[in-house]
Amino acid sequence: MQNSWSHHLRQLLGALTGCLILGFMLGYPLQLLCLGLLGYLGWTMVQSRKMYDWLLNPDASKTPPHSVGLWGDLFDNLHKLHLKNRKTEEKLLTQINRVRESTNAMRDGVVMTDSQGTIEWWNGAAQQLLGFRPETDLGQYIQNLIRSPDFKRYFDSRNYEEPLELNSPARPHIRLNFQISLFGDNDRMIVAKDVTRLHQLEQMRRDFVSNVSHEMRTPLTVISGYLETLEDNADDLPPKWRRAVNTMSIQASRMEALITDLILLSRIEIGEQAYDDHLNDIRPILEKIVHDARALSGSQEHDISLEVKDHRKLRGDEGQLRSAFSNLVFNAVKYTPAKGKITITWSADSEGGHLSVKDNGIGIDPIHIPRLTERFYRADPSRHLDTGGTGLGLAIVKHVLLNHDGKLDIRSRIGEGSEFICHFPADRLVGRAPETVNIADLATGETSKAPRTPEASGKRPDRAEPRG
Repeated sequence: MQNSWSHHLRQLLGALTGCLILGFMLGYPLQLLCLGLLGYLGWTMVQSRKMYDWLLNPDASKTPPHSVGLWGDLFDNLHKLHLKNRKTEEKLLTQINRVRESTNAMRDGVVMTDSQGTIEWWNGAAQQLLGFRPETDLGQYIQNLIRSPDFKRYFDSRNYEEPLELNSPARPHIRLNFQISLFGDNDRMIVAKDVTRLHQLEQMRRDFVSNVSHEMRTPLTVISGYLETLEDNADDLPPKWRRAVNTMSIQASRMEALITDLILLSRIEIGEQAYDDHLNDIRPILEKIVHDARALSGSQEHDISLEVKDHRKLRGDEGQLRSAFSNLVFNAVKYTPAKGKITITWSADSEGGHLSVKDNGIGIDPIHIPRLTERFYRADPSRHLDTGGTGLGLAIVKHVLLNHDGKLDIRSRIGEGSEFICHFPADRLVGRAPETVNIADLATGETSKAPRTPEASGKRPDRAEPRG
């Protein structure tokens, strides 16, 4: 290109030099030089006009304008660049069409929006699942088409670690699972999956557990009643029957505990249990649980201490919170050796409130931690006869925390004890944080005005999830 430019410059200078020489020969050097410059300027203007018309409509002709010299090379190079760009554009368009075709073949709905939620594109499945109409909905805000406060909060939160389940706005009988991903300049890709079948199966499972639990309660109550009668008259029974009656009574009590926990868990899951959302003073709740934990410890004489570092109130359901907290504390009692230490701490920071239950008990192999909150999962099934748990305690804790926008953090190692931490969001703490107050080694006889619940003070306070 540099050589071509130098060649054209030499040609121009040669032509002007010829005009000057001819002007000297004719006696009009300046006039002929100016005439040559005007001629070159006129020719340049003509070529510029050709370029202007060509660039305005580059597809008007498959070939560039005809010219010679510098302008001819310029037209040819621009034409080559235009052809190259067109091939690149066609290649990119082919790739985009292929992506759209493959996306349209998906059974999951895919919607593309900008950072504000303006819909830019969707596939065929999204049109069917969400009821979008190309003639009216393109360019609309997706929050105006999916009119759900939960969806709007989920879209604006920019926290998409967990999916959101909602009914389809166009077909309410369809249950959709929404998952949003960020890309580009905070643009969103929304994937909607039809999980109606899974939702129905889960609902059937919950209904089955709830119905069976209720149906089993009546005959089990009758059996327990007769067993209690036999125990009251054990002196009249033959010695070989006394042990059998005692064993049956123990197993009947475990069955009652299992059914009670199943019903409680089922109600929490499906929302049948009334959710009383009000402000709760955490200190008396924990004091009462510590009192019951000392009673459960009995002759084992565990060193149980409570430390309250924040006195703001927690918004939520007191019964559910008491059930979750007591399950964690009673677990610590059952899996900590005699005279072991159990520390219960309530604290708060900028992220929210935190309840920590820490012990120096037998600990848990980290391989089991991800599954501890599953129903009936036991890290060591051989120990359940000693602990008498139902295997549902931590499942109840998990669902209570979900109802309160919280999460459970479990830290443990074999032989090093365990720590269970309940995290609650900051917006559930109400009031001003006072100075730190420590309450350690509460007296065994200490009481609280907080109401007693079956989870905290029933005749079986040891109904909790075995975790060892």
